[in-house]
Amino acid sequence: MPPPYRKPGPSSLAEVAARFGLRGDELEFHGGRMAKVSLETLERVAERPPGKYVVVTSITPTPFGEGKTVHTIGLAMALCALGRRAIPTVRQPSTGVALGLKGGGAGGGRARLFPAEELNLHATGDAHAVAAATNLLAAAIDASLFHGNPLGIDPEAILWRRCLDVNDRALRRVRIGLGIGGVVRETGFEATAASETMGVLAQTSSRADLRARLGRLVVAETPAGAPVTAEDLKAAGAMAALLKDAIRPTAVQTSEGTLALVHAGPFANVGTGNSSVLADRLALRCAEFVVTEAGFGADMGAEKCFNLKCRAGGFRPDAALLVATVRALKVHAGKIRVVAGRPLDPSLALPDPAAVEAGCCNLEKQIENVRLHGLPVVVAINRFPTDTEEEIAIVRARALAAGAAAAEISEVFSRGSEGGRALAEAVVRAAEAPPGFRHLYPLDLPLREKIVLLARRVYGAGRVVFGAGVEETLARYEARGWGRLPVCIAKTQWSLSHDPNLKGRPEGFDFPVVGVRPFVGAGYVTAFAGEILTMPGLGSDPAFRRIDVGPDGEVTGLS
Repeated sequence: MPPPYRKPGPSSLAEVAARFGLRGDELEFHGGRMAKVSLETLERVAERPPGKYVVVTSITPTPFGEGKTVHTIGLAMALCALGRRAIPTVRQPSTGVALGLKGGGAGGGRARLFPAEELNLHATGDAHAVAAATNLLAAAIDASLFHGNPLGIDPEAILWRRCLDVNDRALRRVRIGLGIGGVVRETGFEATAASETMGVLAQTSSRADLRARLGRLVVAETPAGAPVTAEDLKAAGAMAALLKDAIRPTAVQTSEGTLALVHAGPFANVGTGNSSVLADRLALRCAEFVVTEAGFGADMGAEKCFNLKCRAGGFRPDAALLVATVRALKVHAGKIRVVAGRPLDPSLALPDPAAVEAGCCNLEKQIENVRLHGLPVVVAINRFPTDTEEEIAIVRARALAAGAAAAEISEVFSRGSEGGRALAEAVVRAAEAPPGFRHLYPLDLPLREKIVLLARRVYGAGRVVFGAGVEETLARYEARGWGRLPVCIAKTQWSLSHDPNLKGRPEGFDFPVVGVRPFVGAGYVTAFAGEILTMPGLGSDPAFRRIDVGPDGEVTGLS
């Protein structure tokens, strides 16, 4: 039987951090249960040999999630239980998502982070700092227009939008400047996690690099097509000042009293979908294993981890953990529809080996997507009480036949580290294999060809259809010197394709690229595929309806 569950004490974080080599003077506590870690720590530990680097990803998920955060935390705890010092690194949950669709993003069951409520709400204020910096730059643009437009900004070619860490579809398109005697124009809001400022925070490697990246932010163009930057608006310095504390990773602890780092929170469907370069760099010098979560399926966050984040941080992953659930594979058989905000179809809880067999094509493709980058893959079969032995046996057999190094049942949600022991042992074996990591494409490949390669090799597209003016815009980006940037594809997370209704393993479809934007500060060019929203909306039954605060100040309903 697993040991009885105990919530870690609020005063023990300093002791936990010390076990991983962090000194007390390197921690700035926020309420006693969270602490910002000094960036100077990186200099002190720089000569330590780096630990093994494990990326956690999944099959194409359903709107209810398949357990990547739980497994990032649970695998790290299981590794610690094996005597291997391990640190999970995860993104700061988006408040908009926590109050909207999925609820909390700090894990669950016996594999979670503490303090979960604070992490799911304001944490140490990083998202608010990102929003303040983003909105300052937006205000600077409109102030420049109001005061005579000295930079010659074309009001119809402004790329920069304001942001908010609350899901609010009413703000997707707005008209501003009414009644002030200035320029009236159409713009909109993005979710804070979808903003380029959040991308900058995730990709940066130092204070100096942060300042330089903010200066390179492209916010608009002139009528002649020349880019206008945050440096041109003299706003980058103040933005850096607003982010001076947000740049530091936050230390918390897991439900078994081990160290975890939380930092940055970009969405994976529009951004990099990974925690920060700085958090991973610190963890790699303080642990034998770093377990980092990449958002959504392997075609999304994992691909971006390998080709965007690893390039920015100089990381070379050693292995990947791919999380799968029987219920999601049944959805990928194409017979059952899962709708966000509505109860699960009861048939998902009924035995259906044939549906699992049919849906495993998605598992096979996502294993392939990881192996395209030269990494061994361990599959975690995230067990639910309704799963049958026959269904689990099908998943294991198909995973191994597709090239997975191992496929193990995981019960970290219900049993903590004990429920992930076999999984941890398999990951250790996989990570000790000879290194073989590789990026999917060279940086000198033209931007257009990078997009085509991703669409065909990772998503399974047959033809890439570029919208009006997109190829000309890419050529203009090349002429400006942005051609060596990697590409970030913004597309639906609910399918390998651009269409959320195409389940399983769609192949040979037309992949539409409807627009591109330069995210030069974050360090990539973003291509938008199909209809993709950067500001989510609330569902018909949002999570905030179940959240409250008791007389003792304890938050309920946020898990």
